[in-house]
Amino acid sequence: MSLLKFHLLGSFVAFSLIICTTCDAQDSATSTGDELLAKYFAAQTAIVTNDSLADVKTLEDWTRQREERHAQLQEMLGLKPWPERSPLKPVVTGTHTREGVIVENLHFQAMPGLYVTANFYRPEKQEGPLPAILYVCGHGGVKKDGVSYGNKTHYQHHGAWFAKNGFVCLMIDTIQLGEIEGIHHGTYKYGMWWWLNRGYTSAGVEAWNCIRSLDYLQSRPEVDGEKIGVTGRSGGGAYSWWVAALDDRIKAAVPVAGITNMHNHVVDGCVEGHCDCMYMVNTFAWDFPMLASLVAPRPLLISNTDKDRIFPLDGVVDVYAKTRRIYELHNALGNIGLNIAEGPHKDTQELRVNAFHWMNRFLKNENPLIDVTATPLFTPEELKVFDELPKDERVTSIQESFVPMASDTLPQTQKELDALRTTAMLKLMYRSFLNSPKVPGSDVTSSKPSQSWESDDATLSVIEYHPDAVYSLPMFILNQKNVSKSKGVRVFVCDAELWSEINPRLATQFPDCPYFSKVQTSKTEGKLPHHRPGETLVILPPRGVGPTAWNTNEKKQTQIKRRFALLGQTQDSVQIHDIVQGINTLEEIKEVPLHIQGRGQAADWLLFASMFISKDSKIDLVNLSDDLRDGPYLLQVSQFLTKPQALLIAASQVKSLTVKCESPEQDAAWKSVEKVAQQLGWKIDKFNVQPSQ
Repeated sequence: MSLLKFHLLGSFVAFSLIICTTCDAQDSATSTGDELLAKYFAAQTAIVTNDSLADVKTLEDWTRQREERHAQLQEMLGLKPWPERSPLKPVVTGTHTREGVIVENLHFQAMPGLYVTANFYRPEKQEGPLPAILYVCGHGGVKKDGVSYGNKTHYQHHGAWFAKNGFVCLMIDTIQLGEIEGIHHGTYKYGMWWWLNRGYTSAGVEAWNCIRSLDYLQSRPEVDGEKIGVTGRSGGGAYSWWVAALDDRIKAAVPVAGITNMHNHVVDGCVEGHCDCMYMVNTFAWDFPMLASLVAPRPLLISNTDKDRIFPLDGVVDVYAKTRRIYELHNALGNIGLNIAEGPHKDTQELRVNAFHWMNRFLKNENPLIDVTATPLFTPEELKVFDELPKDERVTSIQESFVPMASDTLPQTQKELDALRTTAMLKLMYRSFLNSPKVPGSDVTSSKPSQSWESDDATLSVIEYHPDAVYSLPMFILNQKNVSKSKGVRVFVCDAELWSEINPRLATQFPDCPYFSKVQTSKTEGKLPHHRPGETLVILPPRGVGPTAWNTNEKKQTQIKRRFALLGQTQDSVQIHDIVQGINTLEEIKEVPLHIQGRGQAADWLLFASMFISKDSKIDLVNLSDDLRDGPYLLQVSQFLTKPQALLIAASQVKSLTVKCESPEQDAAWKSVEKVAQQLGWKIDKFNVQPSQ
């Protein structure tokens, strides 16, 4: 067995175990779907891992692409273009002194209303500017009586140690656990999948707050602005990576328990232990050594414990080894280190001591014996910044405005529509669908109906098609008996709701067909979608629906979607890919124009699939949601497209498109699009909106 095959087998076993834990015994109805999904994630992870830094053989290779990689990271954090560096408006709200350390409680605004609460530690006696440390906090919130004192109070011992040992240290709160409590867990906890559409991640806000913290540090007379280091653990370890990779003002970095490789996250399930702030929107399908390599050749100590379950040792060592190769190309092996201490995911003294050594060595050119322990000096009350939270704060709603959205202006002329379509299609292909699964080949003969079953009045055939190297997906073709010639082909894109309707009917009508769940029902139960007599009926379920449905546990569904996003995909983008591949297969076999319909979620999928299929197709979108906030969820799509704009583009790409509304809200939403269609001179058989009754 080859090494790759062995690796994928181990990955499959690991993921299979993960997907079946923390929930009830897996429903046997989804066992096939779970196995396929595990194999798919393992295979896609291997692709991402093997592609990462694979084209870097020389320093010249890396130098040529570093600027582009830097820009990609900036984009994946929602920071391209850079936000305006608005006035910081710093305010010191209190000062305390203890054991030779002065701490200032302060806040500044990373952008208007985006308050950063912080503590600034400095020696009581100081002569001239000192090296500075930006300490970014992990998930260690401190609350009393429902009042948040910020995670800066939990980690205060780090700031105190630096101040006692000849540094100044700015310790900042995160938005999730700061004095003003924002949101890190948009997809993890609150179902805010529209974050993917925005290209928004809470990691981006943390990165920007860190960058503005450097601006603040360089404004202070106590700081040597050319000697700034960054460190933090867990979430703070991740934020250390963002700012060190993005901003060359960081001269030394010690991310602690803040990174591991993609295999750990996706296949071993570490993603399930991390909130959204740990991840960029991975549009360009990076593995994490790519992120670490952007720090080179500046001093970098990767620090972790050996029993950390959410940053496992093998993944940490893998990131170090691959990053070390980039340092070797720079002839800078003295600037990279790996510190592994014994213990779990915890802020241990051994980890702190090595971080202190690193900063002494590279920011002060010293290496003294560490004989002062890091201990807290102040009460949470003494470190609190606000007596009353500011009314103009945007921390709690920053996800709504941090990443700019596309203009909602609709094109008014054919020229404007053509320009919009050209731009949007390019961005869809090179952003939202950049990492679509690779199709193994278009051998149409292997996709012809391979099996068939008969009932009293119909024949059922199944086509298996292959949207990637792992999946083989079925399409179901129903032909009525005693019909000499088909009166057309009606294709129904099938979501879970439609499958629940048709499965009882087809399971009873074709009891020997293994694709349908056996149910106790009569032939009158269940229903097929409405179609004209004599039409050939096709049911097209993408992966995750029907025969390939996976785990239905809500928490597991969330983590499955997050895995897709980590691989530079989304569940919706992959399902749209399946629909396009299925329709293309049908067109080659049937060689007649298709009439395709989707309802609800399937209408959302079909809207975007319509942009990539034959121009001879007729499309019906029933109960189409009126805002991308409601789906489909495609990486960064809201940055360049709105749903009404997408509808116009789809209509321009096919023979005809009909929107069938099921609520007054939908009537109102699509009226403006219908008006533009009329203005463009489209006839009603090209585009029309059927209002709700």
